[in-house]
Amino acid sequence: MADPPQPPAGVSRLGALPASVWALGVVSLLMDASSELIHALVPIFMTTVLGASMVTVGIVEGVAEATAAMLKVFSGALSDWLGRRKLLLVAGYGLAALTKPLFPLATSVAWVFAARFVDRVGKGIRVAPRDALVADLVPEPLRGAAYGLRQSLDSIGAVFGPLVAIALLAGLAVDLRTALWFAVIPAALALLVLLVAVRDPARAAHAPPRTPIRLAAAWRLPGRYWLVVALGAVLTLARFSEAFLVLRAADLGLAVAWVPGVMVIMSAVYALVSYPAGRAFDAGHRRALLFWGLAALIAADLALATGSLPMLFAGVALWGLHMGLTQGLLATLVAATAPEDLRGTAFGLSNLVSGAALLVASVIAGALWQAVGPAATFYAGAAFTAVAFAGLMSYRAPARP
Repeated sequence: MADPPQPPAGVSRLGALPASVWALGVVSLLMDASSELIHALVPIFMTTVLGASMVTVGIVEGVAEATAAMLKVFSGALSDWLGRRKLLLVAGYGLAALTKPLFPLATSVAWVFAARFVDRVGKGIRVAPRDALVADLVPEPLRGAAYGLRQSLDSIGAVFGPLVAIALLAGLAVDLRTALWFAVIPAALALLVLLVAVRDPARAAHAPPRTPIRLAAAWRLPGRYWLVVALGAVLTLARFSEAFLVLRAADLGLAVAWVPGVMVIMSAVYALVSYPAGRAFDAGHRRALLFWGLAALIAADLALATGSLPMLFAGVALWGLHMGLTQGLLATLVAATAPEDLRGTAFGLSNLVSGAALLVASVIAGALWQAVGPAATFYAGAAFTAVAFAGLMSYRAPARP
């Protein structure tokens, strides 16, 4: 698919972004509001209502995310072959929407595991085609802004979801099961917006031929792409599942009704930082974004390890700062280093490697928490981040193609 033409001079970056990019951001906002409402409550639901151990939480989170990561490879490659991305987006978001009622209906850890598994299957189907579609829709000089905008809207949804959870638990005094039912509404709205407002770009007559779905296609991905993948994997090892932020808040004595507040703080900072970080990427500040993103994660882990509520809130804010500085950056680097006809495959492989790293990181985090204590979990995260930080000293961002 050919890139759209450059925006005319004098047009703002936000104004130059296509309507489908904005619509994808709204879809992400609504689905993340649903998912983060669940994510803010399910770890507590599993440990207090269903009696799950910390290791079990780590396994459930890690396996669910790793499953999503594996599917991203196939969905990304399939979207390259089809030459159309929206069909897979509808399948992925639709499946995720259908799983939302399973969480409040759960009567065992196995049921929650199944719901998380199927929900992540939906994520695995949609994420690589969605990220590739953004690159299809937007010219290269605006991609940092486009990924930053989508991530900002996604993170705004991640603020609303936990806020709704707090309102339900603290304001209306509903129980955890009832609160989980409210996740169904934004998920259904996300699917509706996707169906109505998102369009695949027209395939240009001179576009490259569709790439067959085969493993050999990965060999066409350049070395600089694999460097970006390796960097993303190390970052993921350092940043285990955010479920442990929620559990840390409960461990430090924060009332259950207010525990979702940690996700509000994290996601609010994430939302505020993502778009400016995307603009900074477009301006050429790639190395600085990585440097300060890693520094923020080290500081976050150390703050979370201290064992005080004020430092907990500082830690989750720094976690959000790290996410805002690095996540759109990694997506933009993948788009910049992958051949046009392999964008979906490139995003899928990148997510596969990161998902495997997340599985390892989450299981280690849960085991350390249970065997040594919560502080050990966060000190280990700081140690992994320090390794990535040292690696950054020799990293050189790929030049624009």
